[in-house]
Amino acid sequence: MNGSPVLELLSFGSAGYGDELLRGFALTMSLAVGGYALAIVLGVLLSFAALSRHRIVRTFWNVYRSVLMGVPSLLVIFFLFFNLPVLMQMLTGRFLDVTPLTAGILALMLVYGAYVGETVRGAILNIPRGQFEAGRALGVRTIPMWRHIILPQAVRLAMPGLSNIWMVVLKDTALVSLVGLNDLVRAANVAAGSTQRPFLFYSAALVAFLIVAGLSHVVIDRLDRRLSLKRLTAKAA
Repeated sequence: MNGSPVLELLSFGSAGYGDELLRGFALTMSLAVGGYALAIVLGVLLSFAALSRHRIVRTFWNVYRSVLMGVPSLLVIFFLFFNLPVLMQMLTGRFLDVTPLTAGILALMLVYGAYVGETVRGAILNIPRGQFEAGRALGVRTIPMWRHIILPQAVRLAMPGLSNIWMVVLKDTALVSLVGLNDLVRAANVAAGSTQRPFLFYSAALVAFLIVAGLSHVVIDRLDRRLSLKRLTAKAA
């Protein structure tokens, strides 16, 4: 008995495109998680630059923010993929092979690092100055004060913005397919072109993104409740 044609097209093995879609989904998630994680690290560093007392450091932040928040993510991906090898060869004399995945992760890091930096900077500025003064009055050194007093509060304040950035990063992974990354969107596009069933494969990609987005919202809500509970416990103490 023959199975459903739809199920056959989505099956694994030579009969369907399930393998390609699954590999594309894995690449999409690697790109999203890697780019977002690096954007968090870069953004935190940039937030300190934004709050620096040194004019040169603050100027660097202002220029960086203006450029990376004003340029389309797709243009940054194209620039890194096509121009970074040329620039590296000019500067070092060595050719650097930039893969689509590398270009995508770097682009997401650079672009959304600026958004993370702005979000964290705003969160730190919203912390009452009395927290800093109390830490100094108690003789707490700078690094322990930031680690145990300032940053935990900044994380709670920045959580809504960081959550929104994650959702945007997840959607922007599709842009990297334009430089040849065999992500979920490109796999769905290839399958749709080969079978002339665009509704089926684009719907499958859409469902996959919706599932990840739904799970992300569940995790974000739990983190938000946990952080809110910690805040209430700290106030009660």
